[in-house]
Amino acid sequence: MKRIKVINDPADMVALLRAMDSPVKKEIFQLTTNKWVTRKEVEELYGEEGANALKFFEKMHLVETSWQIDSEFNKEKTYHSYYVSVHINTSASIVEISDVLYIAAMSEKDYRKLEDKLFDIVGSRGTFSGDLGKDLELNPTMLKALVKRSGRLVYRGHRIERISHEE
Repeated sequence: MKRIKVINDPADMVALLRAMDSPVKKEIFQLTTNKWVTRKEVEELYGEEGANALKFFEKMHLVETSWQIDSEFNKEKTYHSYYVSVHINTSASIVEISDVLYIAAMSEKDYRKLEDKLFDIVGSRGTFSGDLGKDLELNPTMLKALVKRSGRLVYRGHRIERISHEE
């Protein structure tokens, strides 16, 4: 089945921009469009960076997952791309677009500082996004873009929570 990724919110562009920000991510994504792959196969080819890319793709709902049984009768998760094309249908102010592009293009070092701060504030119980935005003086678009880029945080309704290890 051919699926189209529809982007209606400017902050959702962060996932797409970050999904192809390194040669490894790009190659893995192309690999998942051609066939189902396991984490083990990706780790053998690309190491830990490859495994992290799969986690990111799964969080952003860019890949679907399925379970298969390997030759030793162990369950193994497999990954395949959801989408074959993208449709961007959004309008936003220049300020919103600049916030999204700023977060997507931010250096890993600078982003990690911000993400660590968010991660600590969110804590194990999560927090309401409006309160967090006010406390850090971030507009909603910038906050959403920061969380979309993160491999450790996720929006659940109007709350921001840490991603559990079971996910």
